[in-house]
Amino acid sequence: MQQHIVTSYEEDLNHLTAEVARMGGLAEAQVSDAIQAFARRDIALAEAVTQRDRRIDALEGEIERSAIRLIALRQPMAVDLRRTVSAMKVAMNLERCGDLAKNIARRSLVLAETDPAGPVSRSIERMGKLVAGRLKDVLDAYTSGDVDAAVGVWTRDDEVDEHYESLFRELLTYMMGDPRTITPGAHLLFVAKNLERIGDHATNIAEIIHFEILGQELVDERPKGQSVKR
Repeated sequence: MQQHIVTSYEEDLNHLTAEVARMGGLAEAQVSDAIQAFARRDIALAEAVTQRDRRIDALEGEIERSAIRLIALRQPMAVDLRRTVSAMKVAMNLERCGDLAKNIARRSLVLAETDPAGPVSRSIERMGKLVAGRLKDVLDAYTSGDVDAAVGVWTRDDEVDEHYESLFRELLTYMMGDPRTITPGAHLLFVAKNLERIGDHATNIAEIIHFEILGQELVDERPKGQSVKR
C-alpha cells in the first residue's frame, strides 16, 4: 500500500511538470506566431494568436488548481515542495508571455494597415527571433532539469535589453523625422517593449529553475545593458 501511495504521489508530480511543459509549448508557439504575423503582416495568423490565448489562460488555471490540490493532499517537503511551487510560478510567467504575444498580434493587425519603416520592422523581427530563442532555451532547460542551461539564459538577459535600447533610439529618430510616422512608430515601440518583457519572463523562469533544482536563489544582480533605464 505504501509503495502504491508513493508511486501515485510521483505520478502527480510528473503530471504537473508535464502540464507546465505542454503550456510552455503553447506559449512558445504563440510568441513565434506573433512574430511571424508581425513580420509578414499576416492578418489571419495575428487573429489566430489572439484567439488561442484563452487556451493558455485556462491551462494556467488548471496547473494552479492541481498544484494547490497536491500541496493540500500530499503536503510535499523540500525538493518536492519546490517542484510544486515552481510549476505554479513557471505557469504564471508563461501566461504573461501568452498575453504579451497576444498584444503583439493585436498591434500587428493595426500595423498591417499602415506602412511602417522597413529597416525598423526588420530590427524588431530580429529582436523577436532572439527573444523566441531565449524562451525555447529556458523551456528546454525546465523540461530536462538542466540548471546550467537555465543559468546560461539568465546570464544573457542583457542582450535582449541592448536590442530594445537600440530599437528605442532608432524608433525615436524615425518618428522625429516625419510626424506622420508617430502613430505607427508608437505601435512599433509597444511591440518592442512586449518582446523585451517576454525576455524578462524567460529570465524569471531561469531563476525559478535554479531555485527548484538547487534550493538556492541566484544572488548575483541580474545582467542588464549598461545604459538601459528601468
